[in-house]
Amino acid sequence: MKRENHHQIIFKNYQPNQLMLPTDIELHIPTKHLVRVVNDAIDKMNIEPLLRQYKGGGTSSYHPKMMLKVFVYAYTQKLYSSRQIAKALRENIHFMWLSGNNTPDFRTINRFRSSIMKEIIDEIFKNVLELLIEEGLVKLENYFLDGTKIEANANRYTYVWKKNVQKYKADITIKINELLTEIDRQNKAENQLYGDRDLEELGNEASIDPAKLEAKIKELDARLAETNQPKLAPKVRKLKKEYLPRLQQYHLQEQLLGERNSFSKTDPDATFMRTKEDHLKNSQLKPCYNVQLGTENQFVAGYSIHQQASDSPCCLPHLQKMENQSMKTPQNVITDSGYGCEETYEYLNNKEIGNYVKYSTFHQESKKHRKGNKFGFDDFNYDAKNDQFICPAGRKLDYVETQKDPSKTGYEIEYRIYQSKDCTACQLQDQCTRSNRNRTLSVSFRWQELKKMAKENLSCEHGQKLRAQRSVEVESVFGQIKQNWAFRRFMLRGIKKVNIELGLLCIAHNLAKKAVLVTG
Repeated sequence: MKRENHHQIIFKNYQPNQLMLPTDIELHIPTKHLVRVVNDAIDKMNIEPLLRQYKGGGTSSYHPKMMLKVFVYAYTQKLYSSRQIAKALRENIHFMWLSGNNTPDFRTINRFRSSIMKEIIDEIFKNVLELLIEEGLVKLENYFLDGTKIEANANRYTYVWKKNVQKYKADITIKINELLTEIDRQNKAENQLYGDRDLEELGNEASIDPAKLEAKIKELDARLAETNQPKLAPKVRKLKKEYLPRLQQYHLQEQLLGERNSFSKTDPDATFMRTKEDHLKNSQLKPCYNVQLGTENQFVAGYSIHQQASDSPCCLPHLQKMENQSMKTPQNVITDSGYGCEETYEYLNNKEIGNYVKYSTFHQESKKHRKGNKFGFDDFNYDAKNDQFICPAGRKLDYVETQKDPSKTGYEIEYRIYQSKDCTACQLQDQCTRSNRNRTLSVSFRWQELKKMAKENLSCEHGQKLRAQRSVEVESVFGQIKQNWAFRRFMLRGIKKVNIELGLLCIAHNLAKKAVLVTG
């Protein structure tokens, strides 16, 4: 007997060629969606800096406000490639709504990011920061600073090391001088060309100038044109075709290196650094940029890009750039250990900014039992009346001289040198110093004064709360960018273009954070 089915199956109407999307995309965008937050925030911004980048004339351009909205929202969606963004503009309903159904190709998108925004990304970030300040989301009371390394878009194995460049340049200089000496020996007529000058005037391995060598080769070429000297021609040709190009290459590499120890051939602005995210898990050096971020309430209030691996020399340039970006200085600056130095402390003191910047030995000095040298600076008593230090063994260290150590920015640190007259008979010499010389102290009294003030701030109850909050503040932002958004490698090359990407990341993070609070 056939069993009757009392439940009728009903399907929604479906035809393969029917139009599924409504004519109004607006209906499919929730009221508090992130894309609306990005749209509203950029609508409130002053885009005059963007408009100044357009000269006018020629064919019409896509509106810069639309392009900026698309880029910021794309970065919140982990879309960093211009091709991926172009694809999203054709297929993703949120991008369609945000762009007003405009579909620029990937070349136009990439050109806008790398060229139009190159000089004005900091101004755009400043405008976004001003909106956050107006809404009370950022107050610039406590500025938490930390750094992380992000890999550059460069070949990991095309490196140039400073020591190698110096070695190769020294070798080629020796060969050049030897060859010029041989030329002089074979051609006695060279005395008329050089006079009494020593051929070493071209320069030694530290100061040789390619321009001088090039001028010397031109003189030799002119000499060859006047006289027939077949033995001399191959040697001049070797100078011109082999030695001069190599010398010019090493000279250019030294200029690119500057104060750095390395750079990448595919992105000369990138420096090789050690990172926690090592693709070979063996602490290999990779071409990177040192990214410094300052945050408050987990909003990015300042950012900067650096070529130094260490965080310490980045602190002062970052604070100066942050002041230019926001036109304000924070009430307090809080950092991890390693940022503190006399120049930075003096800057904070002059700006009347609360100093919660750790110096490298802060944690070591906070412990009751210190490792290392038993007799450190704190174990010596200072006699201000006689301007002497007294060591634990009771011996006196007298003032010897004053030395000044200028920094790269021109700031001079003044050191007073104190030395004991005779430590040979001291039974504690082995515990006091490793050398056989008399114990010497190099003291900057200003540094000791500033460091004492910083230590008091860091050790008080308010300072301890700020120190505990710092890791939560900055590390959360780094986690959002590097882990959640998977941004671990820059797309563009060169420090100016990398700064564009970092600026877009910070703007995207701030608006995404704001959207969380709005929907919250």
